Amino acid sequence: MGTIQIENVSFKYDQMVDNLFSALNLKIDESWKLGLIGRNGRGKTTLMKMLLGQLQYQGQIVSNLNFYYYPQTVVDKDVPTVEVVKNLAHLEDYDLWKIEIELEKLQVDADVLQQEFSTLSPGERTKVLLAILFIDESGFQLIDEPTNHLDIEGRKIVSDYLKSKKGFIVISHDKSFLNPVIDHVISIDRSDVVVYKGNFDTWQEQKERQDQSELAEKEQLKKDINRLHETAVKRENWSRQTESHKNRKHYTEKVHLDKGFIGTKAAKMMKKAKTAEHRVNSAIDEKKTLLKNIEIEAPIELNYEKLSHPDVFVQVENLTLQHKNIVTPTVDFKVKRDQVVSLIGPNGIGKTTIFKQILGLSQPFEQTGRIHVSNNLKISYLRQDNELQGTIRQLAEQKQIEPELIFSNLRKLGFERALFEQPIEQMSQGQRRKVALAVSLSEEANLYFWDEPLNYLDVITRQQIIEAIKKQHPTMLLIDHDQDLIDSVSSKRIELHK
Repeated sequence: MGTIQIENVSFKYDQMVDNLFSALNLKIDESWKLGLIGRNGRGKTTLMKMLLGQLQYQGQIVSNLNFYYYPQTVVDKDVPTVEVVKNLAHLEDYDLWKIEIELEKLQVDADVLQQEFSTLSPGERTKVLLAILFIDESGFQLIDEPTNHLDIEGRKIVSDYLKSKKGFIVISHDKSFLNPVIDHVISIDRSDVVVYKGNFDTWQEQKERQDQSELAEKEQLKKDINRLHETAVKRENWSRQTESHKNRKHYTEKVHLDKGFIGTKAAKMMKKAKTAEHRVNSAIDEKKTLLKNIEIEAPIELNYEKLSHPDVFVQVENLTLQHKNIVTPTVDFKVKRDQVVSLIGPNGIGKTTIFKQILGLSQPFEQTGRIHVSNNLKISYLRQDNELQGTIRQLAEQKQIEPELIFSNLRKLGFERALFEQPIEQMSQGQRRKVALAVSLSEEANLYFWDEPLNYLDVITRQQIIEAIKKQHPTMLLIDHDQDLIDSVSSKRIELHK
């Protein structure tokens, strides 16, 4: 039976001060269906790269498994998909039945093999690359965020597909996707890496119990520290006063006590005070070891400026957009004050195109129907892509936002201070997404257009976003495929059908 043994492994990137992993030890069985969970920047993708032998590290990783990684790099996208498959899977024409079987399981028509890869929808590309991954039944798959470009239906299909497979590691932050798929969790926490048997819900329940236990211990220790500190101060003050009094002439005359006795007594009290102080310091050191894995979950807030009027911020009537043979479904909807309206539909149906048209952004589409957006609204637009460049300070200057406000929001999102001055284009996808989100949170706005805000974001950040929207009830037009977000915050849903 195959295993992965990670023994005393330490690693950090050149620009990092502290190790990303220190003396890491794990043993993984090839039959496990593992979910890899942790905040953005904790090293989830890095761990996969170490397994693939793409990074140099201290310690050793021993395994008899063949690793395959998703997403694979497609160098030339302007060729038939069948050529991409043959190149990545090392297949000959007589073996193409293998990919066709996997595509059928993923509900993808084999005709896509004859289309240029560049013409496939993001969901189709994801499914083709996953199908390639599982052609070799003896392999162990490393699947890095497969849901980012899948709609709700696509996530269900891929989830069912992975349930039929035997062993892999998958990185995902979508608990609805993960729960039915995995039977073990590797949790990369603030100070260690822990393996749990069970699915996402099992991990979450155990993590919450651990956090509550540490918080209770911290509170008790805090009380003990205060009590010990007060005792130490009282004893030290008494000993100092006694020592000074014994040398005063009037004190000797009025109180006929032996100076030696008083001095000995004071010395004993001073020693007790020092002992109490030592216990305080020891308790403080112990307190520092607590809360080592409790994540920063400070509540986030949108810089939302609530308006008393108008009642309707956006009105869309019989809207259809067309460019050549691409036509969006006809839609009618209103976005009223303090409503979160979710646009729901499969990939490629035109949700982002409708967003951009409402915002007045340049597109090659011919419009029929009417769009009305109230005047003088401050609008914050969170784009679907992560194309930000430069430093955070430069971005703040462009957006005319105080950099410290963005930095504050980033810290609440668990973003490391060491990255504040790093070029955004050098950050991970999750870190870039947090920068874009922090900018939108920091902008003064009456209306938010958020296009797939949860892409690449960790589970804790996702929950922070959900709680902020539920608490503030901002006026928002939202696109996302995360069922938990839609169910939690939507005032109204607009479903687009082909």
